[in-house]
Amino acid sequence: MIIQSKKVWIADQFIEAQIEIQNGKIVNIYDYGEKEVTKDYGSLRILPGFIDIHCHGAYGFDTNDADEEGLRYWLNNIPKEGVTALLPTTITQSFEVLTNAVSNVANVVENGYTGAEVLGIHFEGPYLDHVYKGAQPDEYITKPTVEQFKHYQNVAHGLIRYITIATETDEDFALTRYCVENGVTVSIGHSAATYEQAVKAYAYGARSMTHVYNGMTPFKHRENGLVGAAYRIHNMYGEIICDGNHSTLAALNNYFACKGSYHAIMISDALMAKGSKIGSKFIFGGNEIEIYPDGSAHLTSTGGLAGSTLNINKGLKILIEDAGVPISAAINSCTINPARCIHVDDRKGTIGVGYDGDLVVLDNEYNVVQTYCKGVEMLYGEK
Repeated sequence: MIIQSKKVWIADQFIEAQIEIQNGKIVNIYDYGEKEVTKDYGSLRILPGFIDIHCHGAYGFDTNDADEEGLRYWLNNIPKEGVTALLPTTITQSFEVLTNAVSNVANVVENGYTGAEVLGIHFEGPYLDHVYKGAQPDEYITKPTVEQFKHYQNVAHGLIRYITIATETDEDFALTRYCVENGVTVSIGHSAATYEQAVKAYAYGARSMTHVYNGMTPFKHRENGLVGAAYRIHNMYGEIICDGNHSTLAALNNYFACKGSYHAIMISDALMAKGSKIGSKFIFGGNEIEIYPDGSAHLTSTGGLAGSTLNINKGLKILIEDAGVPISAAINSCTINPARCIHVDDRKGTIGVGYDGDLVVLDNEYNVVQTYCKGVEMLYGEK
C-alpha cells in the first residue's frame, strides 16, 4: 500500500511525500507523485498515530472492570480519534480488583484483539499520597512495596511498563529502584513531594510526572513544589491533560514553554464516561462521577475534577489553536514523546522507514479522516 499527501509530518516539518507500508511496517518514503498510489490525501495532514499513555477507559468500559470484551471494544474504537497505541490505566482499588484488572489486560493481549496496540499497562495507584489523591479512593491507598508490585507484575505477565508513585512515600526508593532496574518508567504523581524530594526521586531514576498541575504540590516562589520541579527538570517527561479544564490555556502554554518540544506528553486521562452523553453518571474508583457540559468529569460528592473525556485530536487542536503551543511541540507531545518515555521509540511515534505503519490523517479542523494501525485502515471518513 502506498499513500501520499502534500503534508506528511517528517523530521518536525510537513513535506510532500509518499509512504509505502508492507506487513504493518513503513518500508519506503518516496517523493510525492513518484509512484502509483493506493490513496491520495491531497493537502490533508498525515501524522504519526497518537499514543495515549494515561487513559482509564471509554465507551462505558474501565480498565478496573476486568472485562475482556469491554477492553476489546475500546481498542477497536479508539482509533476514531487517531489513537493507534495506548496504556490501559488502573486506578487505586483493592488488591483483588487490581489483580483482576492487570490480569485481564494480559489475557486480551495474549488472546488477540484489533485496533490500537496495547503497549503495556499504566499502574496508577495504590502507592499514592492521601492528601493529593484526587478521585482515587483513600481507603485503598497503601505504601509501596517491591513484594506487592512483583505480584501485580507477575499476574500482568510483565506488561506493567509505567507506574505512578508518590515517591516520597517509597522508603529508600526501593520500588523506584526496582522499577527502573526492570524497565518500568516511574512517574511522580498524586504526590505531596517537595521540589527537593522530586529532584532526589529523579536522582533515583524517576523520569516522568503524572498529569502535571493536578494531584501535586503547586508552584510558589519560595516553595516550588512538584510543579516547580516539572518546570525546572527540563529532561524529565511530564504528562499534561490538554482539555482546557484541568489547566488553563495560559498554564498549558507556560508548561510547554518550559518543557520545549521533546518532554511534554499529552494525555487524555479519559474515563469510562468518554463517548457518553452529557449528564451521564458512572462509578469510578468507587466514587460517582458526572459528565459536565464542557466534557469534564466531576465527583458528584464534592464537584471536584475526576478526569476527562478528551479526544486526543481535539487536544491537539486546543494546544495549537487555543493555547498557542508551537506545532512541533504539540504534535510531539502525542507521538514521539510518549514513545520515548516508555522506550518504544524504535518503532512508534515517527513516520520513517522501519517504523510501524501507525498513521492518522487530519483535516483542517483536526477531525480524523482516516487512521491506520500497522497499515490497516481503522476508520473510513469522508471520501
